[in-house]
Amino acid sequence: MTSHRITFPNAAGVPLAGRLDLPDAATPRAFALFAHCFTCSKDLRAVRRIASALTDRDIAVLRFDFTGLGQSGGAFADTTFSTNTDDIVAAAAWLEEHHGPAQLLIGHSLGGAAVLRAAPRIAASRAVVTIGAPAEPEHVARLLTDARDTIEESGEAEVQLAGRPFRIKREFLEDLASASTIDTAGRLGRALLVMHAPQDLQVGVENARAIYTAARHPKSFVSLDGADHLLTAPADAAYAGAMIATWADRYLIPGQAPEPVDAEGHAVVVATGPTGFRTAVHLGPHRLVADEPVSVGGTDDGPSPYDLLMAALGTCTSMTLRMYADRKGLPLEGVRVRLRHSKMHARDCAECESTTGRIDRIERVIELLGDLSDVQRSRLMEIADKCPVHKTLHGEVHVQSTLRPA
Repeated sequence: MTSHRITFPNAAGVPLAGRLDLPDAATPRAFALFAHCFTCSKDLRAVRRIASALTDRDIAVLRFDFTGLGQSGGAFADTTFSTNTDDIVAAAAWLEEHHGPAQLLIGHSLGGAAVLRAAPRIAASRAVVTIGAPAEPEHVARLLTDARDTIEESGEAEVQLAGRPFRIKREFLEDLASASTIDTAGRLGRALLVMHAPQDLQVGVENARAIYTAARHPKSFVSLDGADHLLTAPADAAYAGAMIATWADRYLIPGQAPEPVDAEGHAVVVATGPTGFRTAVHLGPHRLVADEPVSVGGTDDGPSPYDLLMAALGTCTSMTLRMYADRKGLPLEGVRVRLRHSKMHARDCAECESTTGRIDRIERVIELLGDLSDVQRSRLMEIADKCPVHKTLHGEVHVQSTLRPA
């Protein structure tokens, strides 16, 4: 994805900092808005990973810092749950004015309660997702147990949250107490996806049950089994993002669909971001992600380039055998191909023309399923070597590279 820093004013004119994550497609299929958790920021790793999973499906994401948090202006002490909701509405207005309507609203923890409350004020919104959200915003006040009496008596107090100091005022607690996520969910009028981890120690999974029960259809629930409240494990955040994108497909109104090929007629287009190896791969209308293992500096979010090469050879082999068996009426019930790529010294390869240096070696083990005779199995093994990708790898290949003008 391509990420752009943006700034927009909230209802009070305070500048809020955000990031607009855009997919590689020329025109995003839809736009989503992400509201982070209490005292977190738009740059929480889980938020970035979820945004990345959405942009892989051509859904652009605006994530921003609430007033007084992250890189946004204003004082956190002057904020309330209501002002957070106003910030979401302001973000949606900016997004619609400059790019496109926010059809998908996503909120994490208290941000989930906030998007439920903001959704009716965002006319374009069609689907809402909560992740680890409390059934009642006042749940957050439990984090302030030690300082709550001081806040009530003195009007404000400094508290330590996640190892950082925050100043909380009485108005913040009073506003939380007056808000009801349960009532909001019942009047939502949009498709709702509730996501929660059964092992969440900060906001128990019973909160998800209460929200889901109060909401009207269409509504869905996805268990983030094994995840913690902040989705710190990369796989948990990536899973959440993929599930959100798949679920939202049913409810979003697509904009102009991206062309299956680019302007130069290329059917396969890949794009790597400014850091890391994670690469978006567009194969006509299909999308996937390539990456490298963590051991070599990647994030292991997808197969490596050589894994993809092995997949190409394996699928071509399997399809070719299926085609031949169907044409000849052979009782082939299935094909399994296992492949492994490695490097070897040329001198260790008796069949190779090269005698010096290292060469690529591909081990291909083919399993033919079905009641086949030895003659039929032998013939199918001959056909395996005739698959087009196999021929390409053994033939002369010329790669012509040109530099596209900036």
